[in-house]
Amino acid sequence: MGCLEGKVAMVTGSGGERGFGRAIARRLAAEGADLVLTDVAPAGTRVVAAKPAGGWRGLDAVAEEVRQAGRRAVTALVDVRAADQIQRAVDLADRTFGRIDILVNNAAAPPGADRVPVVELPEEAWHAVLETNLTGTYLCSKAVAGLMVARGTAGRIVNMSSNCGKVGYARLAAYCASKFGVIGLTQALAMELAPHRITVNAICPGSADTDRLDFLGRRADGRYDPALHARALADRAAQIPLGRVASAEDVAELAAFLGSDASAYVTGQAINLAGGTVMH
Repeated sequence: MGCLEGKVAMVTGSGGERGFGRAIARRLAAEGADLVLTDVAPAGTRVVAAKPAGGWRGLDAVAEEVRQAGRRAVTALVDVRAADQIQRAVDLADRTFGRIDILVNNAAAPPGADRVPVVELPEEAWHAVLETNLTGTYLCSKAVAGLMVARGTAGRIVNMSSNCGKVGYARLAAYCASKFGVIGLTQALAMELAPHRITVNAICPGSADTDRLDFLGRRADGRYDPALHARALADRAAQIPLGRVASAEDVAELAAFLGSDASAYVTGQAINLAGGTVMH
């Protein structure tokens, strides 16, 4: 019997083929949780990448994997910037399972026009990143925490920050601002929800081999080159004390711990998962 037997988890941004969300959903299901899976697009098409599109079926495929693990799953298309869409997903979970015990705020804006110096940063790109990464985390937390409090049950909220939430980097101002903000939100919400036995923590990954880094394989002509991608990942790994980039499964393991009763006395923390590149 897994450590999450009988629990219900909601994971946002879970439709990507090689993203954190899918790995987290699979790991939570392996530990016994039923899943509410959300994404902004049915096949994870929100990710801007250089790789040719494949036959990945997004949320439906992840839901099938959860069911193959012997757990129940429901899916909902949700733009986390829209409170009404979030509430519909929460209501679906309540009708189907009668509760949400774990929320993993994983949805994130794809890299794009925001990856420029601040003096060149379009205002709309700034808002797109902040509204998805930070406002989306706030809106989902607000809706799910409200249900947890109303049900009177202990709960776990796991927010996805980044090593960029601990250290600022050039050309990543919007992303860094959003992820620093997630840590502040995590701490404030942890204080507010502690009397209700709801813990709130953040995971801070460094570079990870997910579909969000597929752009590293984009050649000057726009085509995807797997050899270029592999070299770029190797270059990043060489700068990491542990000698490799993170995997989605690394993140999923920590999310499963933070979602379990084993972490019942851990709250308000922003835990680095960066191979030693950030130690504060």
